[in-house]
Amino acid sequence: MAYKESDLFPTQVKILIAGGFGVGKTTFVGAASEIEPLNTEELITAASVGVDSLSGIENKSTTTVALDFGRITIEQHEIVLYLFGTPGQERFWFMWDELSAGALGAIVLADTRRLQACFEAVDFFENRGIEFLVAVNEFDGAFHYEPEEVRAALELDPRVPIVMCDARDNRSATSTLRSLIRHLLAAVPAQSA
Repeated sequence: MAYKESDLFPTQVKILIAGGFGVGKTTFVGAASEIEPLNTEELITAASVGVDSLSGIENKSTTTVALDFGRITIEQHEIVLYLFGTPGQERFWFMWDELSAGALGAIVLADTRRLQACFEAVDFFENRGIEFLVAVNEFDGAFHYEPEEVRAALELDPRVPIVMCDARDNRSATSTLRSLIRHLLAAVPAQSA
């Protein structure tokens, strides 16, 4: 019996997890990953004073200095998602171009207490034509906004999905990834026969 390559190897997809400093990217990758995630978390030191704003995240003590990496298999579709979390501080944004090479899609994590922190990520993916969705990370104690309120504040195209998530929770992170996959599949132009 002859096998097709797709029968032997799962589809592999590169997904970026992006957003501003302290929105939960490392936490999201760790919650979703089926393997021990790779992260490049380092202590925030005095060198970041005057460079990185901790406004609204004063208790944050570590930061991603390169990337986060995780993997999740969506078995019923034989899809393996490779998750690449981007660094959030402006001084590390130069890495986003490299990390986005070959990415099929992205999740922009948003914190409604500091919504402006995700503007650059939204602009980045819009300018490069990379499909994305916005996942509102519902932090404890944060005011709850409806998705359409978030859409209006970010001036998002109506086709960009907005989902609510808890970056700490495996089921919520996995559900967000499934929403992105559905969005990516819907965005593929219909094949002509």
